[in-house]
Amino acid sequence: MDFRLMGLDAPVLHALHQLMDLSDDNSSDKSSSHNAPTRSYVRDTKAMAATPADVKEYPNSYVFVIDMPGLKSGDIKVQVEDNNVLVITGERKREEEKEGAKYLKMERRVGKFMRKFVLPENANTDAISAVCQDGVLSVTVEKFPPPQPKKPKTIEVKVA
Repeated sequence: MDFRLMGLDAPVLHALHQLMDLSDDNSSDKSSSHNAPTRSYVRDTKAMAATPADVKEYPNSYVFVIDMPGLKSGDIKVQVEDNNVLVITGERKREEEKEGAKYLKMERRVGKFMRKFVLPENANTDAISAVCQDGVLSVTVEKFPPPQPKKPKTIEVKVA
């Protein structure tokens, strides 16, 4: 069948042919990771999934509450990316093993903590505060005040 009759020209057919060749190459060679996610992406995704958070809205602010047990304030970063994404990261490192001691069981989480939140339009990214107390991080993002409703303007009607 001639695909040119169906409105498909040579560049489109060439692109389709290349895509088909790529998929054949990937299916025959499983070690190829052409579309596989990067290690940092997988690490960050796991860190986000393992970091639960509570988000509260108050009349004048938003509060993000995240458990960060065992972390010092210097181990936690609170940043704003792209003017509207709140990024909270931290990392708990494994304790140094003391000579003669060995772990019988290791259940406490070590590694990276991360959460990203897209902030609403009324969030004031210049008024953010963070407090870590007893392993609980509270990040407060103030809201912009609501816009004042415009008062109707009265126009005098003149008699002509």
